[in-house]
Amino acid sequence: MHDPKLIRENPDLFKSMLKMRGMEDTLIDEFLAIDERRRQILQEAQSLREKQNKTSKEISQLKRDKKEIPQTLLEEMRHISDVLKEMIAEQREIEERWREILLSIPNLPHSSVPEGLTDEANEEVRRWGEIRQFPFEVKPHWEIGKKLGLFDLEKAAEIAGSRFPLFLNWGAKLVRALIDFMLDLHTNEHGYIEVSPPLLVNETSCIASAHLPKFADDLFKTTDGFYLIPTAELPLANLHRDEILPGDLLPLKYVAYTPCFREEAGSWGKEIRGLIRHHQFDKVELFKFTKPEESYEELEKLVDDAEEVLRRLEIPYRVVNVCVGDLGFSAAKKYDIEAWFPGMGKFIEVSSCSNCTDFQARRGNVRYRETPTSPPRFVHTLNGSGLAVGRTLAALIENYQEEDGRIRVPEALRPYLGGISHIPP
Repeated sequence: MHDPKLIRENPDLFKSMLKMRGMEDTLIDEFLAIDERRRQILQEAQSLREKQNKTSKEISQLKRDKKEIPQTLLEEMRHISDVLKEMIAEQREIEERWREILLSIPNLPHSSVPEGLTDEANEEVRRWGEIRQFPFEVKPHWEIGKKLGLFDLEKAAEIAGSRFPLFLNWGAKLVRALIDFMLDLHTNEHGYIEVSPPLLVNETSCIASAHLPKFADDLFKTTDGFYLIPTAELPLANLHRDEILPGDLLPLKYVAYTPCFREEAGSWGKEIRGLIRHHQFDKVELFKFTKPEESYEELEKLVDDAEEVLRRLEIPYRVVNVCVGDLGFSAAKKYDIEAWFPGMGKFIEVSSCSNCTDFQARRGNVRYRETPTSPPRFVHTLNGSGLAVGRTLAALIENYQEEDGRIRVPEALRPYLGGISHIPP
């Protein structure tokens, strides 16, 4: 959420941003008109209340003096009361729309974000790893996984519906191994504090993290008003809601493994084969609360922490600077980390790492003081997958497939699988 004053003083900047994101800039004009009327009502109501208080005191004094109260004073009080009731009713309507618009305006992109509306405008920043040359015909992970009995998507569809996972035997062990490996790396070596958050959250938390109202269609909602988390970013963003943190604690770094749940309402035309896009999936999430002046430096560190997972697993990848049109609603800047999938012949995202500046912090009222006597300032929040487990497993299967049908286990993962070097057919 933005400071309304910033929109008031920079309407052209916000209109330009909405156009770059492919949105209607008329939203800003509507906000400015409503904002003007809102402030006008507040001023007029304040003036009327002052007059009401003054008249009330006059009437009270007349009563104490046992003097007759002029009819004009009583009529004036009734008139003021009626006008205030009308104003309050109008104010409620205006406040609701004012807040609705404010919550629907996305974050301002950083100057280093490329322009463009689709992922074709994303800019590659770097690559890591050597793409393996196979002496045999490579297969996609869904063929290998089915043959080895690592997962059964057909049975999952019978149990739950399409696009749900069901891992079996070594597939389930690989999932658990990847989760433990990622958590150990981020907590023991990267200094993150591990959190095991709720999987169901309330509406207030969804608004604070900026998942509502924008992404209402992507969230699973229970009959009693709770929401299944689409990412651990949501509960982690609420860890310090309505708090003022000591500046010397920042940056605060958290990591959480959770199952995630998404309707994927807007995924038509996107890659959905195998383990790529499910309604339920596992993810290890990284989250930071930082000082504003340090947030972009901390973003680079967060991206490197996520990259380290792929480097340890020796899976080739690239990092791209995401363009404005493909930028997340809350993000001022976002990097995607895309692993190489030889069986699919392309790079596929396994992590998105974003700097949300003070956009979430304003919604959740998360602030800090540089010193005990300093005025509070909003923190900046950052998030990133470290990594998406199902997609990482899919990349591992494709990159480590062998001609005899087995899958070689990366060295970094072997301690988590009892030292085994290959997944047998």
